[in-house]
Amino acid sequence: MLTIVSGDHNSGIKRIPVASSNIAAVGYDKKAHILEIEFHYGAISQYVDVPEKVYEELMNSPSQGAYFMNEIKDKYSYNKKK
Repeated sequence: MLTIVSGDHNSGIKRIPVASSNIAAVGYDKKAHILEIEFHYGAISQYVDVPEKVYEELMNSPSQGAYFMNEIKDKYSYNKKK
């Protein structure tokens, strides 16, 4: 079951800019286990039930885009915000 965390553009999750050709910024809500990814093309997606370890691995990966494609995309439910 998907839960909509926030219907507006500003979810309150602080995003950190990353050096990636696909991903602009990443944020994580430790309490709710929500990973928020802002893409360069403007979309923002919230991935639900993401363990903090996955967020940490994403942020420490030499390629956030490759990590996202291999470990997050199609593995976690998400809500598109824009």
